[in-house]
Amino acid sequence: MWFRRLVQTSNDPALAILRLALGVVFFAHGAQKALGWFGGGGFHGTMSAFTQHMGIPAPFAVLAILAEFLGGIGLIFGLLTRIAAFGVAVNMVVAVVLVHGANGLFMNWTGAQRGEGFEFHLLAIAMTIMVMARGAGAWSVDRLLDAAFAGSRTLQVHMEPSPSRG
Repeated sequence: MWFRRLVQTSNDPALAILRLALGVVFFAHGAQKALGWFGGGGFHGTMSAFTQHMGIPAPFAVLAILAEFLGGIGLIFGLLTRIAAFGVAVNMVVAVVLVHGANGLFMNWTGAQRGEGFEFHLLAIAMTIMVMARGAGAWSVDRLLDAAFAGSRTLQVHMEPSPSRG
């Protein structure tokens, strides 16, 4: 029963668009951290930055990298979407608290701030909350799993022998 509630979702294309946009952005950020793609530091460089420069314990640094990389993949495919969104949300909250909160709301468009603000993070958190509340939407593995689970429950109900009368 708990697994069905985890993957249960509607066939809403708006949710799918939200999920896909979030997934693409976080896959790219995660690929920077995990693989060094898109100009990122790669796994070792990111681990060094997180553990040595920011003082984040290694297990949490690994979880942060995986949350963005695997979370992005999960969001793109709509696979275990609520878990993927939760990991991304936690990353964004930690980023605001540890780094970006002190810089204010706005991104550093003019170069006048000492760092980036948290407006991006706020939008990402809002998107993850929506996905966690409503599910993956259309075009998702979760939707297929939900349908399969519903089908197997229906099949079991119809295959049970009817009580004899009489």
